[in-house]
Amino acid sequence: MKKIIVAGICFFLFSCQNKEVLLPMAGETVVADVQDHSPIYFFFKTEEKDTLIEVNRKNSISSTNWLFNIDKRLPLRLVIPEIKKLQNKKEGSVHKSETSENYFTYTDTTKKRMAFLPFTKIRYQYEKPDGNATVITFDENNLVRYKDEVFSKEQLAVFLNDSLKEVPSTVTFCFSKKLSFDKYIQDKLFLKNLVITKKGVLINHGKEYIY
Repeated sequence: MKKIIVAGICFFLFSCQNKEVLLPMAGETVVADVQDHSPIYFFFKTEEKDTLIEVNRKNSISSTNWLFNIDKRLPLRLVIPEIKKLQNKKEGSVHKSETSENYFTYTDTTKKRMAFLPFTKIRYQYEKPDGNATVITFDENNLVRYKDEVFSKEQLAVFLNDSLKEVPSTVTFCFSKKLSFDKYIQDKLFLKNLVITKKGVLINHGKEYIY
């Protein structure tokens, strides 16, 4: 079983082993409820100066929706390889359901409850992006990069709608492997609300680079 404990503005999720997962936080809910699910836990650990990851997937049933409870402090360089392994495990299972989904869990700080962000269709490329592709990168300094251009997240919509010269173009996003999982979720929610009005500019929702 799992439970949420609220302490001030900090939200913790505890697995059945009573190990702690500090969830990412955001001010909105994408999906409010998920039925028929299996929990998977990504724990944050330290050993001397090293950050380590521990994954508990013992209760993952391939025919159910999977809830990825990932500690917000973990860097993407540790998280993404484990996610890829689990995606492959589920896809390769003879018991998988075609209707089951994968969700990241986080805390909606406005409603003070757990919320869910689906990512079933995303395939992660843990490699340097294709140099011929239109790739927008979110770096570890909270900046956005495209080729030699660097700007803030808040300027991304203006760039895509007014300044992107390669049109028609399908934009793929890249996230620095140094990003914390918390920052990644915040960037994902930011992109979910991004409004593209320029004809010929499309977003690749099925692939993300981590580099």
